[in-house]
Amino acid sequence: MKDVHIAILGFGNVGMGVWEILMNNGSKVDCILGRKVEIKKILVRDINKKRSIDVPDGIFTDNIDEIISDDDIDIVVELMGGIQPAFQYIKESLKNGKHVVTANKAVMATRGRELLHLANEAGRELRYEASVAGGIPIINTLNKDLAANNIEEITGIINGTTNYILTQMTTRGMSFDEALKQAQDMGYAEADPSSDIEGEDAAFKLSILTSIAFGVQVSPEKIPTHGITNVTEMEIEYARQLGYTVKLLSKVKKVDKKLELYVHPALVPSNHPLAAVSDEFNALFIRGDAVGDLMLYGKGAGSLPTGSAVLSDIMYIIDDMDENNDRVIKRRKYNGDLEAVGEGKGEYYIRFQVADEPGVLGMISTTFGKYGISLASVVQQGHGEKSVPLVFVTHKVERTNLDAALKAIENCDFIEDIACILKVEKFKRFFK
Repeated sequence: MKDVHIAILGFGNVGMGVWEILMNNGSKVDCILGRKVEIKKILVRDINKKRSIDVPDGIFTDNIDEIISDDDIDIVVELMGGIQPAFQYIKESLKNGKHVVTANKAVMATRGRELLHLANEAGRELRYEASVAGGIPIINTLNKDLAANNIEEITGIINGTTNYILTQMTTRGMSFDEALKQAQDMGYAEADPSSDIEGEDAAFKLSILTSIAFGVQVSPEKIPTHGITNVTEMEIEYARQLGYTVKLLSKVKKVDKKLELYVHPALVPSNHPLAAVSDEFNALFIRGDAVGDLMLYGKGAGSLPTGSAVLSDIMYIIDDMDENNDRVIKRRKYNGDLEAVGEGKGEYYIRFQVADEPGVLGMISTTFGKYGISLASVVQQGHGEKSVPLVFVTHKVERTNLDAALKAIENCDFIEDIACILKVEKFKRFFK
């Protein structure tokens, strides 16, 4: 059999991870596949830039046409990030008869349906395991291993940056700003961390998972998304007292003919496995009607874990090429019977900062009652100070009702701030 030639678009951390894995484990990969896999071209902005990895002369190029028009290149691996020009390069690669592997969550969340349709028409593969949860094989698991299940729920920690920050706040007593600075120093957070800490990154990934597991295309901007910027040491401590741990959760759950989905900082019961997921690690809790409960756990980012997912997709494609290189790929059909409805009903933790005056607790409780919101618990600490925290945990309530009640409450003179809102996550059962 002839050798398989691949081209890599972008040579950042993940691109270098793919290169390193092939250099170290290439003989094993070749033995498994029965053919040699070679990187023929790598697209970079500056071919003369000094890099920490030595690459033979002639492999770097700054001209995409050298890749798109080369009939000897079988697979294009897009690792550039961002929507453009990555989307255009993927599109052109598929049209020119090349299979594509991408780690690009933004492209797959916003333009994935279009690209998958194009791949079907071209009889080529478009695989994107590395776009969600780094080295955790969640996409192939949903597409293949759990294909016989009706998925009922996916709840996950799918952003390593925020999980690292929350871990440092929980275990080391750091403030949010201190933990963010350490995450940046460790390379877990970008200089501009907004996509991670505001939940955008997780929303992209949840959009992809929803499409695969439920056949429903939900644009990331239509997913209710809340980041962790308002989580303070106070939330961490109140959570501990209540028996919970704070995590940024991404969740999609089927309820009758509706899909509830959101990205939201949440209180997770401290005895649930998700609560123990620390630092940059990711985890996905999945419930299927046949398999029951399971959890996938591993590093959600990094050059080698993500590079491992990329190589997995490359190897899947090469196996398929052995069978029939020109074929239509069967994919999960989109489901028009399910409606995405946002957060749906849930329990919430709300911390107010209020003036320490008589009757404040009663007035807030009365307002909640007017909007049909019952309370599970109230925590009031501090006395004799001008400003004190006041924490409420609700029973199940529609988010729209909660927002209406909070709008009425925030207009009261004694309210200084609605400081933090967290979901209170409950699970039907736990692992035994």
